[in-house]
Formats: sequence, C-alpha cells, structure tokens
Amino acid sequence: MAYTGNVTVGGDADVHELTHLIISKLAVGEHNNNVYLLRCRTTGEQILIDAAAEADRVLELIGADGISALVTTHGHKDHWQALADVAKATGAQTIAHEADADSIDFPIARSVVDGETISFGEITLTAIHLVGHTPGSIALAYDDPDGAPHLFTGDCLFPGGVGNTQQDPERFTSLLNDVSAKLFDRFPDETWVYAGHGGDASLGSERPHLAEWRERGW
Repeated sequence: MAYTGNVTVGGDADVHELTHLIISKLAVGEHNNNVYLLRCRTTGEQILIDAAAEADRVLELIGADGISALVTTHGHKDHWQALADVAKATGAQTIAHEADADSIDFPIARSVVDGETISFGEITLTAIHLVGHTPGSIALAYDDPDGAPHLFTGDCLFPGGVGNTQQDPERFTSLLNDVSAKLFDRFPDETWVYAGHGGDASLGSERPHLAEWRERGW
C-alpha cells in the first residue's frame, strides 16, 4: 500500500520507502505523538526520532536489528517518555539540542547545534535549530539525492501552522521567522514534512499560508 502518513494510536506503522532510506511512522501515547524509525537501506543501520511513549511498541517497531541513536526533537515530556526504557534496552546514543538537553529526564550523550549532522549507515541528517516552541527545538533534514528533501519537524511545523508558543508574541515571531528562513526559504515546495503529531504535509501546501499565520499570531 502507498504511504499516506496517516497513523493512529494502537494501529500499525505506516512505511515510506525511499531509494536509500526507509521511514516507519508510528503513533503512540495519549497525545498522539509520532515516532519515526529511519533505516539505511544499504547497511540496515537504524535511528529513532522521538521515543515519545509506549516503550514496548517502540521496541517492537525497532526490532532485532536495534538502533544506533535516539534523537529527541525537543524537551517537552510527551516526546521523551519512553526514552529511558528504549535507551536502556538498545544501548543507543541519545541526541538532542544543547538548549533542551536539561529538560529531558535522561542523560543526553551528544548535544547538537544548528547545522550539525547526524549520520547512520550511508544516510546523513542535518539538525536545524528552531527557537520558539522551546529554546532547543530541532528539525532534521534528509536531502535525498534521488528525490525531494524530507524534514522531521517535531512540534515546530504542522499542517496548518507553526507549533504552540503559548500566545507569547516574541516566541511566536521567533519560531515563524526561523521556520520561514531555515525551512521555507531553504527547501523546495516538494519537501515532505513529518510533524511530531498528526498527518504529514509538504512545504508547498503550507507556503501560501505564511502571511496568514503571521497575521493571526499563531
């Protein structure tokens, strides 16, 4: 079946097969968080983005091949409730932005900054620091050599707007400015967007609404 990105808590993962990368998306927990397992097709090496909840289901998704890294997109608890259990079970390196590392209730072995890369097998992701939802939120960019780029945006960009900034105008402006400059100005319309909750989008589907978002203030 073709990948849709539509997953439900308790349901199966949806699998997006690219030329060099396999992306498995699973919904977990009371906040309908998305967990992403990324597998290099050439080497079989895997990493996980956001061990959000339901460690047993996350470990089942990972399978016997294990993972080399656990990347947390930001410090909000609903994105790392299963981190300790999954890290202990797999021995994977924990990674997050340095500005949010202290918000995560498990030791972060490697802190990353804007523009730093995370590699596994023959796949490279680039961390993009986006300030506003939290001080240390990151998106992860995969520049597919044979297709459109792919962005894992955590809670910074969703279909329909940027992430929650608790009605703080300064935080909202910071986040929208960062998303505009570092995502929309850098990547083409066909870029696939995988958010921290809910369905997927493309930058092209959201780009016409940037001025509307700025006007409404959320």
